[in-house]
This record gives sequence, C-alpha cells and structure tokens, in this order.
Amino acid sequence: MRRASFTSSILSRTLSTVHDGGTVNVHPRLLRVALFSSSRTDNSNSRLHWFSPLLNSFSKSSGQAVSLGLVGVVASVATAASVYAKEPPPAEIIPKDVVLYQYEACPFCNKVKAFLDYYDIPYKVVEVNPISKKEIKWSDYKKVPILMVDGQQLVDSSAIIDQLSEKILPGKSIISVADEDEETKWRRWVDNHLVHVLSPNIYRNTSEALESFDYITSNGNFSFTEKITVKYAGAAAMYFVSKNLKKKYNITDERAALYEATETWVDALNGRNFLGGSKPNLADLAVFGVLRPIRYLRSGRDMVEHTRIGEWYSRMEKVVGESSRIKA
Repeated sequence: MRRASFTSSILSRTLSTVHDGGTVNVHPRLLRVALFSSSRTDNSNSRLHWFSPLLNSFSKSSGQAVSLGLVGVVASVATAASVYAKEPPPAEIIPKDVVLYQYEACPFCNKVKAFLDYYDIPYKVVEVNPISKKEIKWSDYKKVPILMVDGQQLVDSSAIIDQLSEKILPGKSIISVADEDEETKWRRWVDNHLVHVLSPNIYRNTSEALESFDYITSNGNFSFTEKITVKYAGAAAMYFVSKNLKKKYNITDERAALYEATETWVDALNGRNFLGGSKPNLADLAVFGVLRPIRYLRSGRDMVEHTRIGEWYSRMEKVVGESSRIKA
C-alpha cells in the first residue's frame, strides 16, 4: 500500500511537468561549476604566460611602441571583460531577503535562478520535498518555484521575472502581447514550446530516466526508503508520462525535436553573441535557465554535440557566472 501511494504521488507530480512546478530532473552540475572555476583560473594563468613573450618582444621596441602596445592590450582585455560582465543593479534597489522554494531539477526554478545569478541578487534556497511538500504547507500555491522577496510571495517563473525586473530594472517596461518585441516573443517560445520537448528527451528510455532520478534522490529531502522507491517508481512513471507528452505535443522523434528547437534558437541569434546583442536579455536567460538542468545529462550532451548551440551556451555560462545563492 505504501509503495502504491508513493507511485501515485510520483504520477500526480510528474503530470505537472509542462507547467511551473514540474519536476524535470538533472544530472549534478558540480562538474560544470568545477570546470568553469578551473577554466577561469587557467585563463588567468594563460593570460600571464601570454603577456610574457609579448612584453619581451615589446622590450626590443621603442618606449613609445611599448606604451601604445600595452594600452591596446589593456583596452582589448577591458572590452572583452565588459562583454561578459554581470549586471548587478544598484545596491539600494536590490531586495534584502530573497528565498527560493524549488526542486533542484525544475527547469522553471532554474530559469528564475539564472535571472538571480546574472543580476547578482543574493538568495537562499529551500529544497522542497516533492512528495510531502512540507516546506510549502504554509502557502496556498502548491507548485514551485515560489519566490519570497522581502516578505512578498511571487509565483510562476515568468511572472516572477517580470515582477523582479520592475523592481531592479526600473527603465524596462513589460511589453503587451499586442505589441510583442523580439525579447518577449522568444520568452513566450521558451514557455510554450522549448520546455515541452525536454521531458520526452530526459526520460526517453529507462536508462536515461534512471540517470535523471539518480540526481533528484541524492539532492532531495528523502529518507533511505523514499530514495529507493522514488528512484525506481519515479523513473518508471516519468518514462510513461514522457510517452504521453510525445503524443500531446505531436513529437515523433524526441532528439530531432530537441535539435530543431535549439537550432531555431541559434538561428534567432542571427550571428549575435546573445539575443540581446553584446549582453544577454531576458530571453537569453530564459533559454539558458531551462536548458541548464539537462546540459550534462545524456540528452544535453547529445544536444551540444549535434547542434550549434554549444558556443552560445558556453558564453552564457561565463556571463551568468557563479551562483549568487547564499550558502546555508
């Protein structure tokens, strides 16, 4: 009976994957963070090694040439740094107390985190047990993400980002549907199309489903018994749910749908570093946020290998940078 109730809970929870509050699961991103941190260190060291022969060659030239050369180098480095710099808002308008109630694997939660990280807004995370949901029993809204901002409850990932944008980006207006701009168009595309191709790819077969649930059971609030039950019952449930999602959204080939979606996004960039031009806009952050949970799963590795999205994704990893999450 207990196993049946667990399975029922998993099924009811997984049916919400096409909305905020879904439980699309991910492989740990610790490796990515470590690699990024290492790459930053390596880049710093390589820059020092690169400067040495440059300065040696300059020493053979006139003092004026050295000065001009160094000015050019400094200007180039400064320009490159400015392209991939975060955009923290003025300290006086940053919220003082931000708490995110989330499932670590949820693409909608990751979309909110991408926004918080990019704008360097410190936040605490409360990992919600997807079975008991005891961490959000106080709320009438029973999905995630829920973001508490200085005591105010915000819900629904896109609405959260809109409301936060109004708070910290006072010069940015929210565009109506009738007057939709490029940024808004692609944000809607993320919510109405991109997220729907993720679950059929993550849970394409039993091995990929188990790979995904390995992560959630190692990071969620589970007892030992719950971990075993959720891993296998959840993987089985999501495997069958993903098949239903394929039918619902007329997906015949999961990988082809994922590749097509990512190529559509790259085409929209039209040669730009970001949709926002020299820096990401809210659409860039939305796409990056929902893809971040799958990047190092098999589906995400396949995506990068078989499409052109890798360069843009790497730029986004660099510019979003390390999490602004406050460690407990």
